[in-house]
Amino acid sequence: MTTIFETGAPQTIAQVLANKDARAALQAQLVAAKAPATIVVAKLNIPGPIKANQTLSRVFTAGMAAWQNRLATADVSQTISADWDQPTGREQFEVVAESAAVVKRLAVQFEDQFTLGRLFDLDVLTVQDGQVKPLSRSDFDLPVRTCFICGRPAKECARSRRHSVAELQTMISQRVQEFFAKEGPTDA
Repeated sequence: MTTIFETGAPQTIAQVLANKDARAALQAQLVAAKAPATIVVAKLNIPGPIKANQTLSRVFTAGMAAWQNRLATADVSQTISADWDQPTGREQFEVVAESAAVVKRLAVQFEDQFTLGRLFDLDVLTVQDGQVKPLSRSDFDLPVRTCFICGRPAKECARSRRHSVAELQTMISQRVQEFFAKEGPTDA
């Protein structure tokens, strides 16, 4: 089986950390400009050095379309404040006109129910006492994210490095290829 990670520019830890700092700065700007709105930051959880290529861009586009549909179905209005296409991966920043609690529950549903939702990380941010606070599943007594290889809590597998990058990439490749085989040869 071919892997979707055969193309793309490998990213270093320094590049990923620099992107994280830039993301945090933009999040702070959005919160300051749009408070008291809720901010959603969407990105892919991709193991290994390849974080962006044509296939991963298609995954992101398909997922964001499904996320926008979920918001529309829940009658949540949003404005896309920024859409980044970085070598470290695509990201989307949204200001949402809804309580952070409602949006977090929708984000968890998306991550758990959308076919490729496990590949996405939808961070929901709010402001408390002038500080940006990311909401977690535990804030709402929601189940933790599970590993898509073994079903254990994902953080445990990540911390212990229970699965190799190659195993994770193989599983991701398989799921992405199955998803697009069912969806047809669209660019979405």
